[in-house]
Order: sequence, then C-alpha cells, then structure tokens
Amino acid sequence: MRLRAAGAALLLAACNDSTTPPGPPIDLLKTAGDAQSWYFDNPLPTPLSVMVTDPSGDPVPGVVVTWTVTSGATSGGVNPAQSTTNASGIATTIDSIGSLTTHQTVSAAFTGLAGPATFNEFATAPPTSAGVTVGNNFFAPKDTVVQTGRTVTWTWNPGGTDHSITFDNGPAPLPAETVQNVGTKDITLTPVGTYSYHCKFHPGMSGTVTVVH
Repeated sequence: MRLRAAGAALLLAACNDSTTPPGPPIDLLKTAGDAQSWYFDNPLPTPLSVMVTDPSGDPVPGVVVTWTVTSGATSGGVNPAQSTTNASGIATTIDSIGSLTTHQTVSAAFTGLAGPATFNEFATAPPTSAGVTVGNNFFAPKDTVVQTGRTVTWTWNPGGTDHSITFDNGPAPLPAETVQNVGTKDITLTPVGTYSYHCKFHPGMSGTVTVVH
C-alpha cells in the first residue's frame, strides 16, 4: 500500500509540473520603445518590442510579427521588417528615422490580429557641438551627444584643482588624456559610438559622449 501511495504521489507531482502549451495568438502588447526622441538617420537607442499573448494573457512563442512604417519618412525604417517571438513571446526590431520627417509611426501586427499596435517616434537634427563644465568632482552635463566630426569643449571652473579627462572605452582610437586645472579643451570625435571617460584624481567623477551620424 505504501508503494502504491508513493507511486500515486509521484504521478500527481509529475502532472502538476507539466507545462500547458499556450493557446492561439490573439493580442499584441507594446513592451518597449514607444515615444522615443532621437536624431535623424540614427537607430533609436531602444528597440521596438511587443509581446504576443493568447486568450489567457500568456505569451505565445514562434509568432511572426510584421513591422511597417505607416507614416513619416520612407528613408531609415525598421530592420528587420519581420521578427519571430521568442520563448517569452517577445519580438523586436530596430527603427531609424530619416531626415525628411520629425515624426514617424510604426505598426506591429501578425496574421489574424484584429488591429496593429502603433509606435510613435520622433527625431531632430543632431547637435553640432557640445560643452561640458569641469567642476569640483563633477562633469556637467554628465552625458552629452554630438554629431560625428564635431567638437566637444570641456571648460574648467577656476579654483586651481587638477582634473583629468581620461577616456576608458569607446571606438578606437581613444583621445589622449588631458590634465588641466584651468581653461578649456576641445576634442573632435569622429567614430560613431559611445565614449566613457573619468577624472583619475576624483573617484566617481565620470561622463559619456555619444557620437551620432
């Protein structure tokens, strides 16, 4: 009797541990990337992301989602135009807004969906210069953006304290280290990407420059 009871308990546990397959895809929810504002002809920082769900609200993997630019510039656009939901029911794409519009809409849909999900994205011209104040234990602003081939100017506050601009990583070649306690330093950055830097004299004093097209 004990063996039979133990066997029944194991069978019940195995049944409870089984995974119920998802039902048919019926809905699509935006999960990330909506209402971003970035710069012309540059991929948006956050991918557009949706989740496909079944009638119970559970995620459905293996569903092909089609992404379409429905208004705004035809330059730029989404890549890829189709993506398949992963094990968590998530599908993504990268959007880029061309220079012919400041507002673009992108729809996401799958076969049988009643109505698409719509993303609204915005773009402006990238900054052609940037300025950073070098203060006591801070860079302000901490994070800056500049167009490729343009100049960032660091300005030291008077006070006689040495601060460095020491680049940690980013597209090669990294700019040479600068150490000053007064005046300004102009650095022109060309390779597109994000550069991080810090002051080697003051822990926690750091910043970034993002170079865009």
